[in-house]
Amino acid sequence: MTATVDPLLPLSLLEAVRAVDTPSGEHEAEFVHELRNKRLGLSDTVFAQIKRYTEAVRRNQRPPFDEAVALARLVGRRPDAEAVFREGGRILARQAYRTISPVTRRLMLSLPSLLSRPIALRHARRITGRYTAGVIRRVGSTILLEVPHSVTLDTAPKLGGCTYYESALRELMQLLVGGVGAVEHVRCAGRGEGVCEWRAEWRPIGPGRK
Repeated sequence: MTATVDPLLPLSLLEAVRAVDTPSGEHEAEFVHELRNKRLGLSDTVFAQIKRYTEAVRRNQRPPFDEAVALARLVGRRPDAEAVFREGGRILARQAYRTISPVTRRLMLSLPSLLSRPIALRHARRITGRYTAGVIRRVGSTILLEVPHSVTLDTAPKLGGCTYYESALRELMQLLVGGVGAVEHVRCAGRGEGVCEWRAEWRPIGPGRK
């Protein structure tokens, strides 16, 4: 059976390319038409692919793993690849977080840690399992995310692709519990360590937290 990924993963990479390439200042905004020919994220090709993956998300149609890897390699050739991967991770986490009901989101940020943490951990496991094929486990005051098959592994120099999952974990924990400490890439398949693993310090700072 061909390995697949959740369509939100490649969609998040494409949306990150578009976000990074979109003009931020008034001067650049005046030349959007000219920039379309210079910036991949503003091209018709990326627009069409974003539309395609958005439809795949709606229909829950999983694209091949190798297709997502090819897209990650395209991102990895950019001089600003790490910035794009970080933005992609944030986009993935934010969109996945929206699959949690608004009532549950409010509860996780308002209840004391003793009650909110088990809820947050359950959703963190569901989200990372579905969208990154990763496994989350809690070890004391830290959260460990293990990704056996990373889409972004070796796609950019100096393990730049690994920042995608690091950024996704940081953003997800920030959203779930209102705060997160340091996030470290503690193991990497690119360094011959078997799998990629990230550790996050779980530091909820919402109202009534202890």
